[in-house]
Amino acid sequence: MAERAASAAQTAPRQENRVPVILISLDGFRNDYLDRGLTPNLAALIQSGSRAERLVPSFPSLTFPNHYTMVTGRVPGEHGIVNNVMEDPGIPGVTFRPGNADAVTDGRWWSDAEPIWVTAERKGIRTATMFWPGSEAVIDGIRPSEWVKFDNNLSSTARVDQVLSWLDRPFAERPGFISLYLQETDDTGHRKGPESPEIDTAIRATDAAIGRLTAALRTRGIDANLIVASDHGMARVTHLIRLDQRADVADFRLVTSGAIAGIEPRPGREEQLAKALLRPHNDMQCWKKGALPPAFSYNQHRRIAPIICLAGAGGMIVATEPQSLPAGMHGYGPGNAEMDGILIVNGPAFSSETAAGVRAMTDVYPLMRSALGF
Repeated sequence: MAERAASAAQTAPRQENRVPVILISLDGFRNDYLDRGLTPNLAALIQSGSRAERLVPSFPSLTFPNHYTMVTGRVPGEHGIVNNVMEDPGIPGVTFRPGNADAVTDGRWWSDAEPIWVTAERKGIRTATMFWPGSEAVIDGIRPSEWVKFDNNLSSTARVDQVLSWLDRPFAERPGFISLYLQETDDTGHRKGPESPEIDTAIRATDAAIGRLTAALRTRGIDANLIVASDHGMARVTHLIRLDQRADVADFRLVTSGAIAGIEPRPGREEQLAKALLRPHNDMQCWKKGALPPAFSYNQHRRIAPIICLAGAGGMIVATEPQSLPAGMHGYGPGNAEMDGILIVNGPAFSSETAAGVRAMTDVYPLMRSALGF
Protein backbone atom coordinates (compact mmCIF):
# COMPACT_ATOMS: atom_id res chain seq x y z
CA MET A 1 0.00 0.00 0.00
CA ALA A 2 2.74 2.46 0.94
CA GLU A 3 4.96 3.75 -1.84
CA ARG A 4 8.64 4.47 -1.48
CA ALA A 5 10.19 7.39 -3.29
CA ALA A 6 13.64 8.81 -3.78
CA SER A 7 14.31 11.34 -1.05
CA ALA A 8 17.05 13.41 0.49
CA ALA A 9 17.12 11.33 3.68
CA GLN A 10 20.27 9.41 4.45
CA THR A 11 20.55 6.54 6.90
CA ALA A 12 22.47 8.34 9.60
CA PRO A 13 23.21 7.92 13.29
CA ARG A 14 20.59 10.56 14.11
CA GLN A 15 17.91 8.06 13.02
CA GLU A 16 18.90 5.71 15.83
CA ASN A 17 16.57 5.89 18.82
CA ARG A 18 14.86 9.03 17.50
CA VAL A 19 11.54 9.74 19.23
CA PRO A 20 9.03 9.80 16.38
CA VAL A 21 6.80 12.81 15.83
CA ILE A 22 3.30 11.85 14.67
CA LEU A 23 1.04 14.59 13.31
CA ILE A 24 -2.60 13.49 13.34
CA SER A 25 -5.32 15.40 11.52
CA LEU A 26 -8.94 14.91 12.53
CA ASP A 27 -10.62 16.64 9.60
CA GLY A 28 -13.64 18.74 10.56
CA PHE A 29 -13.36 17.87 14.27
CA ARG A 30 -14.97 20.92 15.88
CA ASN A 31 -13.46 22.14 19.14
CA ASP A 32 -16.57 21.49 21.22
CA TYR A 33 -16.74 17.85 20.09
CA LEU A 34 -14.19 17.20 22.85
CA ASP A 35 -16.74 18.32 25.42
CA ARG A 36 -19.47 15.81 24.53
CA GLY A 37 -18.11 12.98 26.69
CA LEU A 38 -17.52 10.76 23.65
CA THR A 39 -13.71 10.80 23.44
CA PRO A 40 -12.03 8.93 26.31
CA ASN A 41 -8.84 8.31 24.35
CA LEU A 42 -8.39 11.95 23.41
CA ALA A 43 -9.24 12.86 27.01
CA ALA A 44 -6.43 10.59 28.20
CA LEU A 45 -3.98 12.37 25.90
CA ILE A 46 -5.12 15.71 27.28
CA GLN A 47 -4.78 14.52 30.88
CA SER A 48 -1.13 13.58 30.45
CA GLY A 49 -0.40 16.22 27.83
CA SER A 50 -1.75 19.63 26.87
CA ARG A 51 -4.84 20.99 25.09
CA ALA A 52 -5.38 24.35 23.44
CA GLU A 53 -8.44 26.28 24.48
CA ARG A 54 -9.21 26.36 20.78
CA LEU A 55 -7.31 26.20 17.50
CA VAL A 56 -8.24 29.02 15.14
CA PRO A 57 -7.98 28.10 11.46
CA SER A 58 -6.33 30.27 8.88
CA PHE A 59 -8.63 31.94 6.37
CA PRO A 60 -10.36 30.36 4.58
CA SER A 61 -11.32 27.59 7.01
CA LEU A 62 -11.07 24.87 4.36
CA THR A 63 -9.29 21.52 4.29
CA PHE A 64 -6.43 21.89 1.82
CA PRO A 65 -5.45 25.44 2.84
CA ASN A 66 -5.27 24.62 6.55
CA HIS A 67 -3.54 21.29 6.14
CA TYR A 68 -0.80 23.04 4.20
CA THR A 69 -0.63 25.77 6.84
CA MET A 70 -0.03 23.10 9.50
CA VAL A 71 2.99 21.71 7.67
CA THR A 72 4.49 24.99 6.41
CA GLY A 73 3.70 27.47 9.19
CA ARG A 74 2.43 29.94 6.61
CA VAL A 75 -1.08 31.18 5.91
CA PRO A 76 -2.89 30.31 2.65
CA GLY A 77 -2.34 33.78 1.22
CA GLU A 78 1.40 33.05 1.46
CA HIS A 79 1.77 29.32 0.77
CA GLY A 80 -0.56 29.44 -2.22
CA ILE A 81 -3.13 26.76 -1.44
CA VAL A 82 -5.77 29.45 -1.20
CA ASN A 83 -8.81 27.20 -1.58
CA ASN A 84 -9.78 23.58 -2.16
CA VAL A 85 -10.62 24.74 -5.69
CA MET A 86 -8.47 27.36 -7.42
CA GLU A 87 -6.83 28.50 -10.64
CA ASP A 88 -3.35 29.81 -11.40
CA PRO A 89 -2.55 32.10 -14.33
CA GLY A 90 0.80 30.33 -14.61
CA ILE A 91 -0.92 26.95 -15.07
CA PRO A 92 -3.58 27.87 -17.66
CA GLY A 93 -6.51 25.61 -18.42
CA VAL A 94 -6.22 23.67 -15.14
CA THR A 95 -8.54 23.86 -12.16
CA PHE A 96 -6.99 22.56 -8.97
CA ARG A 97 -9.44 20.49 -6.94
CA PRO A 98 -9.08 17.48 -4.61
CA GLY A 99 -10.46 15.08 -7.22
CA ASN A 100 -8.05 16.22 -9.95
CA ALA A 101 -5.19 13.77 -9.51
CA ASP A 102 -3.01 15.47 -12.12
CA ALA A 103 -3.21 18.78 -10.28
CA VAL A 104 -2.84 17.35 -6.78
CA THR A 105 0.35 15.55 -7.79
CA ASP A 106 1.79 18.55 -9.67
CA GLY A 107 4.48 20.11 -7.50
CA ARG A 108 3.96 23.55 -9.04
CA TRP A 109 0.83 24.01 -6.95
CA TRP A 110 2.73 23.33 -3.71
CA SER A 111 6.10 24.94 -4.35
CA ASP A 112 5.42 28.37 -2.85
CA ALA A 113 6.22 26.97 0.60
CA GLU A 114 8.28 24.03 1.85
CA PRO A 115 6.37 21.43 3.90
CA ILE A 116 7.94 19.92 6.96
CA TRP A 117 8.55 16.52 5.37
CA VAL A 118 10.77 18.15 2.74
CA THR A 119 12.73 20.05 5.39
CA ALA A 120 13.08 16.91 7.50
CA GLU A 121 14.27 14.82 4.57
CA ARG A 122 16.89 17.45 3.76
CA LYS A 123 18.13 17.12 7.34
CA GLY A 124 18.44 13.35 7.17
CA ILE A 125 15.17 12.51 8.95
CA ARG A 126 13.04 9.90 7.22
CA THR A 127 9.38 10.84 6.82
CA ALA A 128 6.18 8.97 6.02
CA THR A 129 2.74 10.37 5.19
CA MET A 130 -0.43 8.39 5.71
CA PHE A 131 -2.33 10.88 3.50
CA TRP A 132 -1.75 14.63 3.62
CA PRO A 133 -2.46 17.36 1.06
CA GLY A 134 0.73 17.92 -0.88
CA SER A 135 2.41 14.65 0.04
CA GLU A 136 1.67 12.99 -3.31
CA ALA A 137 3.65 15.65 -5.20
CA VAL A 138 7.37 16.03 -5.73
CA ILE A 139 8.18 19.39 -4.11
CA ASP A 140 11.57 20.88 -4.94
CA GLY A 141 12.67 17.43 -6.03
CA ILE A 142 11.73 15.69 -2.77
CA ARG A 143 8.97 13.38 -1.59
CA PRO A 144 8.49 11.69 1.78
CA SER A 145 10.48 8.48 2.11
CA GLU A 146 7.09 6.74 2.34
CA TRP A 147 3.77 8.07 1.12
CA VAL A 148 0.34 6.71 0.32
CA LYS A 149 -1.93 7.78 -2.51
CA PHE A 150 -5.21 9.08 -1.10
CA ASP A 151 -8.00 6.50 -0.94
CA ASN A 152 -11.22 7.77 0.60
CA ASN A 153 -12.39 4.19 1.16
CA LEU A 154 -9.41 3.16 3.28
CA SER A 155 -10.68 2.67 6.83
CA SER A 156 -9.32 4.49 9.85
CA THR A 157 -8.17 1.13 11.21
CA ALA A 158 -6.15 0.45 8.07
CA ARG A 159 -4.63 3.92 8.21
CA VAL A 160 -3.54 3.46 11.81
CA ASP A 161 -2.15 0.02 11.03
CA GLN A 162 -0.07 1.47 8.18
CA VAL A 163 1.47 3.95 10.61
CA LEU A 164 2.23 1.13 13.02
CA SER A 165 3.86 -0.90 10.27
CA TRP A 166 6.28 1.95 9.65
CA LEU A 167 7.09 2.12 13.35
CA ASP A 168 7.77 -1.62 13.42
CA ARG A 169 10.76 -1.22 11.14
CA PRO A 170 14.35 -1.27 12.42
CA PHE A 171 15.51 2.04 13.84
CA ALA A 172 17.56 2.92 10.77
CA GLU A 173 14.45 2.60 8.57
CA ARG A 174 11.86 3.97 10.99
CA PRO A 175 10.45 7.38 10.06
CA GLY A 176 11.18 10.24 12.43
CA PHE A 177 8.12 12.14 11.21
CA ILE A 178 4.76 10.57 10.32
CA SER A 179 1.45 12.12 9.34
CA LEU A 180 -1.94 10.45 9.79
CA TYR A 181 -5.16 11.80 8.28
CA LEU A 182 -8.64 10.80 9.50
CA GLN A 183 -11.69 12.42 7.91
CA GLU A 184 -14.81 10.67 9.21
CA THR A 185 -15.99 13.67 11.23
CA ASP A 186 -15.69 15.93 8.19
CA ASP A 187 -17.54 13.58 5.85
CA THR A 188 -20.32 13.03 8.38
CA GLY A 189 -20.53 16.70 9.32
CA HIS A 190 -21.14 17.65 5.70
CA ARG A 191 -23.74 14.94 5.14
CA LYS A 192 -25.62 15.02 8.45
CA GLY A 193 -24.62 18.22 10.24
CA PRO A 194 -22.60 18.94 13.40
CA GLU A 195 -25.48 18.34 15.83
CA SER A 196 -26.70 15.02 14.41
CA PRO A 197 -26.65 11.58 16.04
CA GLU A 198 -24.47 10.47 13.15
CA ILE A 199 -21.74 12.97 14.01
CA ASP A 200 -21.62 11.58 17.54
CA THR A 201 -21.04 8.14 16.04
CA ALA A 202 -18.25 9.56 13.88
CA ILE A 203 -16.67 11.25 16.91
CA ARG A 204 -16.65 7.93 18.80
CA ALA A 205 -15.15 6.12 15.81
CA THR A 206 -12.42 8.73 15.42
CA ASP A 207 -11.59 8.50 19.11
CA ALA A 208 -11.44 4.72 18.81
CA ALA A 209 -8.85 5.07 16.03
CA ILE A 210 -6.76 7.27 18.32
CA GLY A 211 -7.13 4.64 21.03
CA ARG A 212 -5.94 1.93 18.66
CA LEU A 213 -2.84 3.96 17.88
CA THR A 214 -1.97 4.91 21.46
CA ALA A 215 -2.55 1.38 22.79
CA ALA A 216 -0.27 -0.04 20.11
CA LEU A 217 2.41 2.54 20.88
CA ARG A 218 2.32 1.53 24.55
CA THR A 219 2.56 -2.15 23.66
CA ARG A 220 5.62 -1.40 21.54
CA GLY A 221 7.20 0.79 24.20
CA ILE A 222 7.28 3.79 21.85
CA ASP A 223 6.94 7.10 23.67
CA ALA A 224 6.08 9.17 20.60
CA ASN A 225 5.49 12.90 20.38
CA LEU A 226 1.87 13.20 19.26
CA ILE A 227 0.31 16.33 17.81
CA VAL A 228 -3.45 15.95 17.24
CA ALA A 229 -5.05 18.83 15.35
CA SER A 230 -8.10 19.56 13.27
CA ASP A 231 -8.09 21.84 10.26
CA HIS A 232 -11.45 23.49 10.97
CA GLY A 233 -14.82 22.94 12.59
CA MET A 234 -18.29 22.65 11.07
CA ALA A 235 -21.46 24.76 10.99
CA ARG A 236 -25.02 23.82 10.10
CA VAL A 237 -26.13 25.11 6.70
CA THR A 238 -29.35 27.08 7.06
CA HIS A 239 -29.79 28.93 3.77
CA LEU A 240 -28.60 29.45 0.23
CA ILE A 241 -27.20 32.66 -1.20
CA ARG A 242 -27.86 32.58 -4.94
CA LEU A 243 -25.63 34.85 -6.97
CA ASP A 244 -28.04 34.74 -9.91
CA GLN A 245 -30.44 36.69 -7.68
CA ARG A 246 -27.80 39.37 -7.01
CA ALA A 247 -26.08 39.73 -10.38
CA ASP A 248 -26.50 38.83 -14.03
CA VAL A 249 -25.12 35.31 -14.53
CA ALA A 250 -23.70 36.48 -17.86
CA ASP A 251 -21.39 38.82 -15.94
CA PHE A 252 -19.37 36.24 -14.04
CA ARG A 253 -17.86 32.80 -13.76
CA LEU A 254 -17.93 31.10 -10.36
CA VAL A 255 -14.52 29.59 -9.63
CA THR A 256 -15.48 28.16 -6.26
CA SER A 257 -18.60 28.16 -4.12
CA GLY A 258 -19.61 27.44 -0.53
CA ALA A 259 -19.10 29.56 2.57
CA ILE A 260 -16.50 31.45 0.54
CA ALA A 261 -16.92 32.11 -3.17
CA GLY A 262 -14.26 33.08 -5.69
CA ILE A 263 -15.70 34.94 -8.66
CA GLU A 264 -14.18 35.85 -12.03
CA PRO A 265 -15.86 38.73 -13.92
CA ARG A 266 -16.46 38.16 -17.60
CA PRO A 267 -14.30 40.42 -19.79
CA GLY A 268 -15.89 43.84 -20.10
CA ARG A 269 -18.37 43.17 -17.30
CA GLU A 270 -16.16 44.09 -14.36
CA GLU A 271 -17.94 47.34 -13.55
CA GLN A 272 -21.44 45.86 -13.68
CA LEU A 273 -20.44 42.91 -11.51
CA ALA A 274 -18.67 45.08 -8.96
CA LYS A 275 -21.74 47.32 -8.67
CA ALA A 276 -23.94 44.28 -8.01
CA LEU A 277 -21.72 42.42 -5.56
CA LEU A 278 -19.70 45.03 -3.69
CA ARG A 279 -22.77 46.80 -2.36
CA PRO A 280 -23.99 45.89 1.16
CA HIS A 281 -25.78 42.54 1.56
CA ASN A 282 -27.42 41.29 4.73
CA ASP A 283 -26.16 37.71 4.33
CA MET A 284 -22.71 38.04 2.77
CA GLN A 285 -19.89 40.47 2.13
CA CYS A 286 -17.87 40.80 -1.05
CA TRP A 287 -14.51 42.44 -1.72
CA LYS A 288 -12.24 43.00 -4.66
CA LYS A 289 -8.97 41.12 -4.37
CA GLY A 290 -6.62 43.24 -2.31
CA ALA A 291 -9.38 44.83 -0.26
CA LEU A 292 -10.13 42.06 2.24
CA PRO A 293 -9.52 42.92 5.91
CA PRO A 294 -5.81 42.68 6.79
CA ALA A 295 -6.64 40.17 9.54
CA PHE A 296 -7.58 37.67 6.82
CA SER A 297 -4.01 37.73 5.37
CA TYR A 298 -5.68 36.95 2.06
CA ASN A 299 -5.06 39.65 -0.50
CA GLN A 300 -2.04 39.29 -2.74
CA HIS A 301 -1.55 35.73 -3.97
CA ARG A 302 -1.97 35.19 -7.71
CA ARG A 303 -4.48 32.36 -7.15
CA ILE A 304 -6.96 34.48 -5.20
CA ALA A 305 -9.96 35.22 -7.41
CA PRO A 306 -10.69 38.83 -8.46
CA ILE A 307 -13.77 39.00 -6.24
CA ILE A 308 -14.17 37.14 -2.94
CA CYS A 309 -17.56 36.79 -1.24
CA LEU A 310 -17.95 35.44 2.28
CA ALA A 311 -21.27 34.16 3.58
CA GLY A 312 -22.64 34.96 6.99
CA ALA A 313 -23.18 32.16 9.49
CA GLY A 314 -25.05 29.21 7.97
CA GLY A 315 -25.00 30.59 4.43
CA MET A 316 -23.81 28.81 1.33
CA ILE A 317 -23.02 30.79 -1.80
CA VAL A 318 -23.95 29.18 -5.11
CA ALA A 319 -24.40 30.43 -8.67
CA THR A 320 -27.94 29.11 -9.08
CA GLU A 321 -30.23 26.62 -7.34
CA PRO A 322 -28.11 23.51 -6.57
CA GLN A 323 -29.17 19.90 -6.92
CA SER A 324 -28.70 19.28 -3.20
CA LEU A 325 -27.70 21.14 -0.07
CA PRO A 326 -25.13 19.85 2.45
CA ALA A 327 -26.17 19.69 6.09
CA GLY A 328 -22.86 21.14 7.27
CA MET A 329 -20.26 23.50 5.86
CA HIS A 330 -17.02 25.26 6.77
CA GLY A 331 -14.96 28.00 5.17
CA TYR A 332 -16.40 30.88 7.21
CA GLY A 333 -14.30 33.76 8.42
CA PRO A 334 -12.44 34.69 11.59
CA GLY A 335 -14.61 35.10 14.65
CA ASN A 336 -16.94 32.18 13.89
CA ALA A 337 -16.37 29.87 16.87
CA GLU A 338 -17.93 26.93 15.04
CA MET A 339 -14.86 26.96 12.76
CA ASP A 340 -12.48 26.40 15.67
CA GLY A 341 -10.59 23.13 15.73
CA ILE A 342 -8.64 21.20 18.35
CA LEU A 343 -4.98 21.00 19.26
CA ILE A 344 -3.67 18.34 21.65
CA VAL A 345 0.00 17.54 22.25
CA ASN A 346 1.41 14.63 24.21
CA GLY A 347 4.92 13.25 24.52
CA PRO A 348 8.36 13.85 25.97
CA ALA A 349 8.93 17.00 23.90
CA PHE A 350 5.90 18.76 25.39
CA SER A 351 4.86 20.11 28.78
CA SER A 352 1.41 20.54 30.27
CA GLU A 353 1.48 24.18 29.09
CA THR A 354 2.75 23.64 25.54
CA ALA A 355 -0.62 24.00 23.81
CA ALA A 356 -2.37 26.12 26.44
CA GLY A 357 -4.42 29.15 25.44
CA VAL A 358 -5.88 30.13 22.11
CA ARG A 359 -3.65 28.92 19.29
CA ALA A 360 -3.52 29.73 15.59
CA MET A 361 -3.11 27.12 12.86
CA THR A 362 0.35 28.52 12.15
CA ASP A 363 1.39 27.44 15.68
CA VAL A 364 1.31 23.75 14.76
CA TYR A 365 4.40 23.96 12.56
CA PRO A 366 6.88 25.27 15.18
CA LEU A 367 5.68 22.59 17.60
CA MET A 368 6.70 19.93 15.08
CA ARG A 369 10.01 21.59 14.28
CA SER A 370 10.89 21.83 17.95
CA ALA A 371 10.00 18.19 18.57
CA LEU A 372 12.07 17.15 15.56
CA GLY A 373 15.04 19.15 16.78
CA PHE A 374 15.45 21.70 14.03
